Order: sequence, then structure tokens, then C-alpha cells
Amino acid sequence: MEELTVEFEAERARLTRIAERLLGDHAEAEDAVQNTWIRLARNETPIDNLPGWLTTVTTRLCLDRLRSKLPAPEEDLDLDETAPDPADDVVLVDTVGNALQVVLDRLTPSERVAFVLHDSFAVDFPAVATILGVSPAAARKLASRARGKLKTEAAAEEPPLQPGNAAVIDAFLSAARHGEFERLLELLAPDVVVEGDAAAVALGTPRLVGRGQVADLVNGGVKTAFPVFIGERPGLAWLHRGEFKVAFDFVISDGMVRRIDLRADPLVLAEVRKR
Repeated sequence: MEELTVEFEAERARLTRIAERLLGDHAEAEDAVQNTWIRLARNETPIDNLPGWLTTVTTRLCLDRLRSKLPAPEEDLDLDETAPDPADDVVLVDTVGNALQVVLDRLTPSERVAFVLHDSFAVDFPAVATILGVSPAAARKLASRARGKLKTEAAAEEPPLQPGNAAVIDAFLSAARHGEFERLLELLAPDVVVEGDAAAVALGTPRLVGRGQVADLVNGGVKTAFPVFIGERPGLAWLHRGEFKVAFDFVISDGMVRRIDLRADPLVLAEVRKR
């Protein structure tokens, strides 16, 4: 039992990320993962792939919670509500990555599971189908339907683009990525300042003043930065293993970058989305 406990604890953080993405609530996610542990402790059958088994159990527990909130059948697909126990020949990929936060409230439970597991955590459709009790084709259809809904919702909520600022930021990113030092100098104000919030400083962000220092810092070194919105403002953000880690919040006037605030505060990063 001690060895099993150690193996489970090694998976707990990953399982919690999946559960939180599905349920949208950290406390509920922790409760689902704890219930997974209870099922594991009571299990008496051999488990060939423990990470996959744990993923399946956690996902099904989340699915049950999501479905329990529905007043009527969730969709017109023929879903088997009595799917087999996850110990019955279930094999899932055991390496799942981090994912970007997406708005999932308008998806049905099965759409949410299919989309999150496949698109966010790289679980293949046969495995998703086993969890949902549907065919692989139906699982693929659920994920496709979810993508369509999310795309429609994102388009409806897209903030108006600030073309002037966005163009300067994108030119800055292009010059930094390609090592175009002289172009960087042209885009930076002489007294430009780079400063980090407390979380960014803890990650090692220095305070820089002057276009020379700033250009030296970013020249050729932002290959994993992407254009984003920070709230409704265009900006950039560093992406690492599927998660935004630091946001570049720009102050621009007269077509030049006057200030860049590097923000790693989780509350700020929660507002970051690709543009």
C-alpha cells in the first residue's frame, strides 16, 4: 500500500489539473481526485497502466458530476451511461501536457470531456470513447462540436483590435525573434523601461532602462512568445509547456514602445488568451 500511495501522489497534481479543467472548480477537483484514491485503495484487480487507470477514473467521476447537474439528456448521441469499470482493459496515454485555460461553460459534459482530454491533454479518441461509452467516431464528433461552439463564442466576445498598438507589438516580436537588432532599436523609445511584478521578479526578471539594455535582453530570445490579449489589450506572452508563464504588457505612444511590464501574477495570466 505504501508503494501505491507514492505512485498515486506522483499523479495527483496531473489528475487535479484535468479535474479542475473539467469541473471549473478547484475544491470539486480535489474532491474528485480524492475519490479516485479511495477507488484505487479498494481496487483488487491488477492495473497494468496506473496513470491511464487514474485518468479514466478521475474523468468519469467528473463526468458524473457534470451530468448530475443536467435536467435532461445532454445530447442526441447514443451514449451508454453504464460504461464499463475503468479497470476493464482501459489503456490511456500516461503523458499528458498542460493546457491553456478555455471557456467551457456552454459545452455539454461529454463535449467538455472529449475536447479537454483530446485537444488539451492529448488523449486519443479511442481512449476518450472508452471513458464516455461511445464509439471513437462519436468521440471525435463531440470534440469537433465543442471546437465549433468555442470558436463561435470566442468570435462573439472578441474585443476590438487596437491596430496601432498591435502592429507595433507584432513588429517588436518579429524583430526580436529574428535578431533584427537595429529594427528593435527603432521600435524602442530611448528611455524605455522594462520592469516585472513581484512574481516576475521572483523568476529572475531584471529592471532595465534604455533601448540598448532592452534590445540586448530580447534580441533573438523570445522564440516562445506569442501575440495575446491581456484582458482587452494586445500584448505578448511566454508560453512554456502549454501554459502562459509571463505576459508582456506594453505602453506605446507615437509608434514606439515606452514601457514593458512583465507580469507573472496568476490573476493577470488568467486574463491572457491568444489573438
